[in-house]
Amino acid sequence: MPAGIITRSAHPDALWPGVKAWFGLEYDKVPATWSKIFEKMSSNKYQERIAEGTTFGLAPTKSEAAPIQYDSDQEGYVATFTHAVYGLGYIVTREELEDDLYEQVSQARSGNLAWSMSTTAEYVHANVFNRGFSTAYPIGDGAALFSAAHPTLSGNQSNLLTAADFSEAAMEDATKNVWAIKNNRGFPINAGVKRLIIPTNVAFNATRVLNSVLRSGTNNNDINALNAMGIVPDIVVNKYLTSLNAWYVQTDVPNGLVSMWRRQVELEKDNDFDTENAKAKATMRFSCGAADWRAVFGNASVSG
Repeated sequence: MPAGIITRSAHPDALWPGVKAWFGLEYDKVPATWSKIFEKMSSNKYQERIAEGTTFGLAPTKSEAAPIQYDSDQEGYVATFTHAVYGLGYIVTREELEDDLYEQVSQARSGNLAWSMSTTAEYVHANVFNRGFSTAYPIGDGAALFSAAHPTLSGNQSNLLTAADFSEAAMEDATKNVWAIKNNRGFPINAGVKRLIIPTNVAFNATRVLNSVLRSGTNNNDINALNAMGIVPDIVVNKYLTSLNAWYVQTDVPNGLVSMWRRQVELEKDNDFDTENAKAKATMRFSCGAADWRAVFGNASVSG
């Protein structure tokens, strides 16, 4: 029997009466996470490119009778999104379908296939963060997503936060870094914090820090500036992050974290004439990643 085919031996108890219930088929699914973080775009090509454009530099002083100086805008780095196909299916023998006494088992398969596809999308998008500190996965400018050396016309710039476990002070420092974002020419831009992206391990501490009226974990009676100023409007707890303590600050810079979809999830069913096996498969085609690194800052934390 070829591997991957579901036969009657896969669920022997489903062939006999007396099973009170089946567990493992009706767990609550984790709500969608990636769609809260990434800007979703459609695509009609195998590959999409998002290019950086640069502005002009500062205007120099013009001396009397001297010619004016000219500058040129140009293209910066290019972020390339090449779509990958993800697919999964199952095959069931006709005999298994005929002899299965519990529709709960067979009817759950399509839903579980959909669950596998949605969870795959979550892991793929989360890997943008999980791999973000590694130079083995560079973005369009050749640096890691979270790097202190993003090359620009005005010199290297950084979206790599000083490693620190999440705290009030660390979040304040991160906010200052966001406020200090500059464009390719070194001009300050009006950027702010859009959301905090954290693993489950950081959720309790982040809630205490951001929602306390007074400063968290101190004997001081000072106000909590992060709370009073409404610095962090949104928090997303992502269960697919591999580091238990690394945390990320997403900014409101546009065209940053992008999810390009060439094909949405498609479910197809068919029957094999010779074997009478029933087949079902699901496929999707997309790519995701970072175009403008200024859209997210990363903190690897000291706890790893």
